[in-house]
Parts: sequence; C-alpha cells; structure tokens
Amino acid sequence: MFRALHALDDRLLLAVNHARGPALDAVMTFASNRLVWFPFYAVLIGWLIWHFRRRAAVLLPLVVAAVALADSITSRLFKPFFGRLRPCHNPALEARLYLPDGCGGQFGFLSSHAANAFALAVFLLLTLPAGRYRALKTGVFLWAGWLSYSRIYLGAHFPTDVLGGALIGAGLGWGAATIFRRLTAPTGRWGTLGREVA
Repeated sequence: MFRALHALDDRLLLAVNHARGPALDAVMTFASNRLVWFPFYAVLIGWLIWHFRRRAAVLLPLVVAAVALADSITSRLFKPFFGRLRPCHNPALEARLYLPDGCGGQFGFLSSHAANAFALAVFLLLTLPAGRYRALKTGVFLWAGWLSYSRIYLGAHFPTDVLGGALIGAGLGWGAATIFRRLTAPTGRWGTLGREVA
C-alpha cells in the first residue's frame, strides 16, 4: 500500500512539475517567495485591527501563534523526525525534475508554506462574520491553494507533503479560532470587548 502511495505521489509530482512554461515559472516562483507577501500581511493586519477594534488585542496574538506553530511544527518537528528528502534531493527523481527556483533545504515532509497559509485561511474563515466578506475568505483560500500548488510545481515538495502541511495548518487555524470565539463570547473573559463592526 505504501509503495503504491509513493508511486502515486511521484506521478502526481512529475505531472505538475512537467506542466511548465516561462510564465508559470514566474508565477509559481513569485507565489513561493515569502518576502513578496509581507505587504499583503501588513494590509491584512491593519484591516483586522480596524475591523475587530479592541478584540484585535486577542485576535492578533492567536493568529500569529497559529501560523508560528504551523511553521515550527512542520520545520522543527516533522522534517527532522521523518527525514523525508525533498523531491529535488531524491536521487531517484532529481534528474527528472525541472527546478526553476533551486531546491531549498534537505527535508520536505511536511510543507511549511502550506501549513502557514492554511492556518491563516481557516482562522479567517472561522473568525470573520458568517455570510460576510466572502471575497476575502475565498481569496485567502485561493491564495493558500496557489501557494501550496507552487511548491509541487517547483519540485520542492511531494503532493503528500503539501496535503499534510495543509491539514496541520487547518487544524491549528481551527484551534486558534475556537479559542478566540470562546474568549470573546459574552460569557468569556474578554466578552465585554467591542463586537465586530456590523
């Protein structure tokens, strides 16, 4: 069973990696570069402070903790523990891969990019008012999917690396959102803080 799963992982990786072109190279390299997203994060943080008012004092530490934990768990726990080589470091695959953005670190299970992105996306989905801000909610999930796909396209991760990272991140985002809702509920410790802007 595990051999079949590994074979499927290899086939999916190569299919995504070989569906390439100069324009896609630029788009996927851009998506994977964490530094280019800093302006987006700054604008998002500013908007969250404006939207949640005093509750932002509870929200921001929780969302930062969810993303930081996602990054730390995947990078410092899973990658060294499992020691699974990235595709671009795998002797059986490296010669067959197209690497427009280099290779990166030695180990790839799980994907920190996917974990971080889905932690943020799930947190926002669950904390923003239901039925509102659909464009923002859809946008952050599309961004998380694009970022995750780019890691496979660039040969940095197997599909299961990305899937596992996304699940870890989603779980942490859900946990942080649950804590936020409990703390800011009318009976919670910070329940007297101002409610979301209508």
